[in-house]
Amino acid sequence: MSTDAIKRPTYGNWRRPRRPGLGPLGLLGTVVAFGGLLVTLLASLVSLGAAIVVLAFTSVFLAPLALRTTDGRNVYQLLALRIGWMKRKANGSTTYVSGPLSRRPGGRFQPPGLLARTKMYEGRDAYDRPFGVIHHPGRNLYTLVLGCEPDGGSLVDPEQVDIWVASWGDWLSRLSHEPGLRGAQVVVETAPDTGTRLAAEVLPRIAPDAPAAARAVMEEVVERYPTASSEMHTYIALTYGPTGGPKRDVDDVITDLSMRLPGLLSGLVAAGGGAAHPLSAERIAEIVRVAYDPAVAPDVLSARAEHSTTSLDWADAGPAATVETVNTYTHDSGVSRTWLLTLAPRGTVRSSVLRGLLEPAPGTRRKRVSLVYRPIDPATSARMVEADRRAAHFMATSRGGMVQARASSEIRAAEQTAAEEASGAGLVEFSLMVTVTVDAEVDPQEAAITVRNLQAASRIQMRPADRMQASAFTCTLPVGILPWEHTLVPYQIREAL
Repeated sequence: MSTDAIKRPTYGNWRRPRRPGLGPLGLLGTVVAFGGLLVTLLASLVSLGAAIVVLAFTSVFLAPLALRTTDGRNVYQLLALRIGWMKRKANGSTTYVSGPLSRRPGGRFQPPGLLARTKMYEGRDAYDRPFGVIHHPGRNLYTLVLGCEPDGGSLVDPEQVDIWVASWGDWLSRLSHEPGLRGAQVVVETAPDTGTRLAAEVLPRIAPDAPAAARAVMEEVVERYPTASSEMHTYIALTYGPTGGPKRDVDDVITDLSMRLPGLLSGLVAAGGGAAHPLSAERIAEIVRVAYDPAVAPDVLSARAEHSTTSLDWADAGPAATVETVNTYTHDSGVSRTWLLTLAPRGTVRSSVLRGLLEPAPGTRRKRVSLVYRPIDPATSARMVEADRRAAHFMATSRGGMVQARASSEIRAAEQTAAEEASGAGLVEFSLMVTVTVDAEVDPQEAAITVRNLQAASRIQMRPADRMQASAFTCTLPVGILPWEHTLVPYQIREAL
């Protein structure tokens, strides 16, 4: 008796966007280099000393641009980060206090940082379900949040997993054609099970005249089962911006989003998202409230189980106090630390490459893994893949002699990307962030060890978001904070540096 081997599909072919310019200098450094050489030649016509001075000045300016870290940051960017941190620390921006005893007007617990000026609205979709819309007035962005219960890959045929992955890729490619879509965010949050839902489901169903032994068994199950279980939630945040037409008011934007919801939800269901549904304004506020104060999670679940609502308003979803340090972010009953992706898995991977990173981590209060996507419009995608294709062929043929293995691999990857884009596939830039929250009395270094082990199993490289822990913590919440939309320098200019 013989059985045919099952071939498990593999995935990959993602590439880091190629920086314009010569080597590590970037576009700005390349322009300065050629400009400096031109000025040096002109100065040499006057005197040799003037030419040497100009050349030395140009070299001193270009040296910090040529020195880069593993994730591509140059010396100027590192200095800007440290100067910004010292400025925030000097003016007291690293500490936040809210509530009735604070100096903030209104006495509410408004979310801090990047969420300080946001407003919450609510609309109704085609099935009369409420959905919350977060408005970011500074950038005029609107975010809606979807919740889903993925089916998971356990005891599922590889063919079905491949279909789900293909459907997910098709859903991401459709985002490139969404008018006004600025970015998407997938957040997978895990936490130890509090046992509140199990107790609310089991204890009221025990008959009063039940045998003592049966009652004792059910009560023991309710007491001990949560210690070995966990809860997992998946959220998808879609952020929309102005489309270039006439300025619209909030009601028009909410009506437009309500008409887009059915198509977005159906695509998630086909991609293995399970029962996808929009989240109400109250549910979004509860998620943010529990993230800042993990100790209230059982109370929120108890209130929802008993009264089916918590009546929590967005203006009260924030923490009472927060303190940001270089490598931690303390908020109410938890201490969090966030890591940023620096290198995606190289080569081909299987569908379970991130399973260890997404599963609950022992010893943590909560853990959030946030995948951030920036869809690229079809016109820009075509230019990018053709530019990468020409660059790969140029780098392979400019060395002369035998083509190196890495150069030939880049050629194959560029050709495959160009062929897939020409056949209708979309181009999406992505990144990943991980936030781990522990109790205040737990050493944050234990969380660092946990994340280091998880990233090694997932074949990725990450670095801690030091000196920007508060902003990074907010970016992992399912509230549609897109990092490239909240920078002082536009991301188009930052990518050219």
